Amino acid sequence: MAGSLQDQLLNIGVADKKKSKKAKHDKRQDATKSRQARKSGVKATPKEIQQQLDKARQDKQQKDLALNQQRNSERAEKALVADVRQIIVTQAVEIPKEAEVAYHFEHDKKVKKLYVTDEQQKQLTRGQLAIAIIDDGYRLIPDKMAEKIESRLANMVIRIQSESVSEEDDPYADYQIPDDLMW
Repeated sequence: MAGSLQDQLLNIGVADKKKSKKAKHDKRQDATKSRQARKSGVKATPKEIQQQLDKARQDKQQKDLALNQQRNSERAEKALVADVRQIIVTQAVEIPKEAEVAYHFEHDKKVKKLYVTDEQQKQLTRGQLAIAIIDDGYRLIPDKMAEKIESRLANMVIRIQSESVSEEDDPYADYQIPDDLMW
């Protein structure tokens, strides 16, 4: 019968490999700590070693807990983005291929252009439609869906708010500007 008792127990199936590896690992760590203590000239008592081990375990548990919280928050963020993507894809208003009206809007401090139909342009200016950002592209969605998405992830929606200038300060208030004016 060659081999250690531990190997024999593993062979007959009484013990499992995980526990065996953990026991060997703990034994090596204890031996290393005692060697280091001897080198430094300080004799470590078993009580001190146990305190160090307990502290190391507590530190590891705290790190694991923080890592788990981070992973959970990342999962929640991914789920939220997936949910918003699903809303955008299912509720998107189709822009026909023959849309010729260029609608200009601001995104990330840059002016972007989206080709829409005349009716869609009017709905955008009235605030009935909003622009959703998805996969580096843009889709039109109803304003109610935009509110829902904005409450979850505000950076995925561009809502056009009609800016009304107060009539007292507006020097051009007497002049009529047509709604369908194209620049």
